[in-house]
Amino acid sequence: MTSDVWMPFDPADVPGLPAELAYRFWDGGPDYPADPADCAFYVVPYMKPSEIAVRPLAAMTGVRVVQTLTAGIDHVQPGIPLLAPGVRLCNARGVHEASTAELTLALVLASLRGIPGFVRGQEKQEWRSGFYPALADKSVLIVGYGSIGAAIEDRLAPFECARVARVARSWRTTERGEVHALTDLPELLPHADVVIVSTPLTERTKGLVDAAFLARLKDGALLVNVARGPVVDTGALLAELESGRIHAALDVTDPEPLPVGHPLWHAPNVLISPHVGGSSSAFTPRAKRLLAAQLTRFAAQEPLDNVVLTTDQ
Repeated sequence: MTSDVWMPFDPADVPGLPAELAYRFWDGGPDYPADPADCAFYVVPYMKPSEIAVRPLAAMTGVRVVQTLTAGIDHVQPGIPLLAPGVRLCNARGVHEASTAELTLALVLASLRGIPGFVRGQEKQEWRSGFYPALADKSVLIVGYGSIGAAIEDRLAPFECARVARVARSWRTTERGEVHALTDLPELLPHADVVIVSTPLTERTKGLVDAAFLARLKDGALLVNVARGPVVDTGALLAELESGRIHAALDVTDPEPLPVGHPLWHAPNVLISPHVGGSSSAFTPRAKRLLAAQLTRFAAQEPLDNVVLTTDQ
């Protein structure tokens, strides 16, 4: 049995790693650190394109675990058919919740309170006083109520929202109340002042926020996307933004990175951040703690956390 671990951190900088495994640093560079066939535990390089993430998988004939450093796994899914049966794919649940939820609230508050306009006014030495929307007394809808969606609601709690509604793939209840199924969206959307999209990218959610979805939003509603760019139909969103009917705050776009000259850059009523929800100072220490814990379990042949699928036996 192979014992190589490929990871995008210097193992000397990751406290708590089990000594019985052999560690190879690889962060997506053109040269592999060792024979991929000897890799047993593959930690996918963070924030690298899908083609880099999956490039070594076909040659990793002995791999038993593929561990992402992201909450979503869409960037490695093209490589799953290349894996042998019984390989466990794990995500980074617990690493990104706080950071992504922080940015979500920052985007909501900045958009509602007009912060981008204040920045432009400061550059022009303009005093842009007036009344601006508050988050208080607003109705918020969270589309995608996993661990990140729950962390967003945790941070909404002090802001005195009139209502927080939750939507996930299927209906369930939580300590905070009902989580609606995706099929309930048509009835929920017209009542929301702020719609936060934090769902994973799947075949079912690709293009979820389409023209029909957006048409159900009330005039002046704010759409916040901290999920994945393709969850939103960019053309449909541009049409709504250019009409001036709704606002948007986007940490992710389709395409991404957003190319120079793309009309989203200059669309009215939109705030864009460059996919930085998870890439904050909180990422590295939390990612290292996750890896140390997972590899300790792996070395001891104990069950792993965050297993999202196992390849067909």
